Amino acid sequence: MSENFDNLIDKARRFCDYQERCKSEVIDKLIHLEADKTDIQKIIQKLEDENYLNEKRFAIAYAKGKLRSNKWGKQKIRFSLQAKKLKSEQIQIGLNEIDEDEYQNILEQIIDSKQVKETNEHLRKAKIAKYAIQKGFESSLVWEVLRRND
Repeated sequence: MSENFDNLIDKARRFCDYQERCKSEVIDKLIHLEADKTDIQKIIQKLEDENYLNEKRFAIAYAKGKLRSNKWGKQKIRFSLQAKKLKSEQIQIGLNEIDEDEYQNILEQIIDSKQVKETNEHLRKAKIAKYAIQKGFESSLVWEVLRRND
């Protein structure tokens, strides 16, 4: 193994130490650092063996973080994880770790906090629902909460 390889693996470890990462993020970083394809494969394998890189753990941390910090719903989280090239099983594991009560509470907070200047009650609810759905919450759940708040 070359000195450059050791340097790349150290940088990759620090990159993974900073926060949870998925394979695609580490690969992008290594490409940015101008690593060749064979080194990238070896580094990814080594990081997985050393437990620096664990996509199941990443999916769980990512799903919980996006819900709590960005107030994203499961649909938006799912699409974002798919964009990061995670397998559907890993995505589902991450989504299943979201506490349903917390999920419901965050949706209710979003609905309660959304200010809409609309006198027609039906249009006002439609605008609030559209906002919550754009945040990634399931439309059936959004409408259920809106009906319950009547």
